[in-house]
Amino acid sequence: MTISGNISWSDLWLVGFKKLDDEHQNFVNIIRRMQEAPLNELASLLDDFELIARSHFDFENKMMDDTQFPPRQCHMDEHNAVLKSVAEVQALLKQGLNPIAQELVNELAKWFPAHVIHLDSALSHWINKQNIGGKPVVIRRSLNLQHD
Repeated sequence: MTISGNISWSDLWLVGFKKLDDEHQNFVNIIRRMQEAPLNELASLLDDFELIARSHFDFENKMMDDTQFPPRQCHMDEHNAVLKSVAEVQALLKQGLNPIAQELVNELAKWFPAHVIHLDSALSHWINKQNIGGKPVVIRRSLNLQHD
């Protein structure tokens, strides 16, 4: 969820695959740290994000290849686009163009929820179907239920 413009973890983003869920929480944490950081700390945090993202994307990409996940190319293309954007902004940061990093961070905070809800949840369903023959069970603790 986004609170006052900053991303914070939500159980809505659980996909039912522990390694992915844990790593997604790390994504949210580093994005939030970047949102809250002063401009002079963004380059270092973006380097940290790039390492986390590359490792996570490599893991997902391998799972998709290993299981022949049908829409894997679209999913991988999105991973590559994020890494390309990060590399481009890292280069601009070396030229002293720090405000562009804030724009990237804001875009990452917008991108992450949709990516997880649409692409990573489908991947988790696929992996679970391959491994156990069914969809994952996800328990969400932070839902706001309204009663009439």
